Amino acid sequence: MRKFLAIVVAIVACSASVTLTTASSAAAADRSPQCVKVRKYFNKGGQRYVRLTNLCTKRTSCFTIVVPHHRDPHGSLPKGATKDVRYGTTQGPRALYVKNTPC
Repeated sequence: MRKFLAIVVAIVACSASVTLTTASSAAAADRSPQCVKVRKYFNKGGQRYVRLTNLCTKRTSCFTIVVPHHRDPHGSLPKGATKDVRYGTTQGPRALYVKNTPC
């Protein structure tokens, strides 16, 4: 009986690891390359800016700036470019992060 129970537990453990491996590889296939990199957040003249760089030198990359309780600004960067993007005023909330999105 113990031998049978040990075999069943081993089979369940193996099937769970196979399921997790399949799910993680499928999630990795859905993600776009992480090309847009944040260089710095700063304020200038009452406006909030974020300096972004496209690390992919062969393609245009798209991004979304996540700001709480506001519409998220989005845009694209040409290949290898660095750009200061204005996303709000100093009275509004700061950006939480910048999300890479598929174009």
